[in-house]
Amino acid sequence: MKILVCISKTPDTTAKIAFTDNNTKFSEAGVQFIINPYDEWYALVRALELKETQGATVHLITVGGADTEPVIRKALALGGDEAFRVNADSADSFYIASQIAAHAKQEGYDIIFTGKETIDYNGSGIGGMVAELTGLPYVSIASKFDLSGQTATLRREIEGGEEVCEVSLPVVVSCQKGMAEARIPNMRGIMAARTKPLKVIEPVAAESLTAIVSFELPPAKAGVKMIPADNVEELVKLLHEEAKVI
Repeated sequence: MKILVCISKTPDTTAKIAFTDNNTKFSEAGVQFIINPYDEWYALVRALELKETQGATVHLITVGGADTEPVIRKALALGGDEAFRVNADSADSFYIASQIAAHAKQEGYDIIFTGKETIDYNGSGIGGMVAELTGLPYVSIASKFDLSGQTATLRREIEGGEEVCEVSLPVVVSCQKGMAEARIPNMRGIMAARTKPLKVIEPVAAESLTAIVSFELPPAKAGVKMIPADNVEELVKLLHEEAKVI
């Protein structure tokens, strides 16, 4: 069994965000980058669990420049067997999905895992696009994945309940909380990752359907007004006239 896990490089959630070139580019100065948590904690770790129980081979793929290699090496340190970096820099979901799909069709994977979204652009379109481009079934936002032979049983949280799906492999799945528990790479894994294959492949011709026009920071938070506990009338007045919540 061959599993492909899609890996994205994202800023750490504590990073201070700034923009350059008249707010058209994200400034990477001083920013610590990590594996997108949904890709790491849920997609990758579930693939590694299947590797341990089913004897699967786990490949990793990312689309980006050489600066993404430390991130993909961490994924290798966690237990991935081999990594591929598509040598292209794009924030367009369709372009990225096209690169992943081209590689997946060439290699013939049984399972393709993605995180449910990325924490930078909060995009969740990659999984569905990869499924469409490869002609595979797609299950989104899965919180559990069980495998029996060539049949996968998945659980999805839906409004007011839970949905259970069955699908035959091969399949594309986007993963969310509940799929697996986060792991920390050990020293043996970190050392082994240095020599594991990381192949750079050139991108295929693909269209970019979107472009970033500008970035904008959210409004700064307003100051906090402290109201004495015995002054309920003033509190009600401010909630009504300023906060406009009642």
